[in-house]
Amino acid sequence: MLTLKERAINYRKKGYSYNMINQKTGVSKSTLSNWLNKIPFSPNKELIKRIGLAKLKSASFKHNQKMCEIAEMRELAKKELGKITKRDLWVLGIGLYLGEGNKSFENLGFSNSDPKVIKILVKWFKKNCHLKTKNFNPYIHAYPDNNIKKTLNYWSKITGIPKKQFGKTIIDKRTDKLRVKRKTLPYGTIDLRIRCHGNKNLGKKLHRRIMGWIESATNQINAGVV
Repeated sequence: MLTLKERAINYRKKGYSYNMINQKTGVSKSTLSNWLNKIPFSPNKELIKRIGLAKLKSASFKHNQKMCEIAEMRELAKKELGKITKRDLWVLGIGLYLGEGNKSFENLGFSNSDPKVIKILVKWFKKNCHLKTKNFNPYIHAYPDNNIKKTLNYWSKITGIPKKQFGKTIIDKRTDKLRVKRKTLPYGTIDLRIRCHGNKNLGKKLHRRIMGWIESATNQINAGVV
């Protein structure tokens, strides 16, 4: 009959961890370390499987904990924000246009790849700038790995703008862009350009008004009004 030490050595040679040998023999891990520290070790399939499951359980727990915290913070943020008003939309749109809008040559336009942001700007242009669907003339900036037909259908659905109003899709073939953007922008970027159709209030005048909103807002904030 094998001694505990001999059994432990056999288990170790078969690829069992100290924890597993402890469970099978009842010998403490400190004693096992003294007995087995010079025994060559290669984990067996059972140990590899157990380690994998343990990591999976740990990762799953951390993920669930993270999701709970995110949900909690989002619920708190929702209560803090309250109900959005038309003026809130106006100010939000000014901020977004400040970041991504066309501010030169008095041409109205806004570029982004985030559908949520684009939806907000379309609504902002309509509700706060009094544009109509016919005033939009979007262009899509795509990459060679984008499906052009799907991309056009996607942005038309997101914006509510008929496909016939879209300009010719621009495909960016620059090699430095390909490396960075490939597969990260499945629908490219949309450029919301505006046509006034003879309405002077929706052309340069509107661009100047928007620039005035931005200037007034930034001046007040930088002056410490809020």
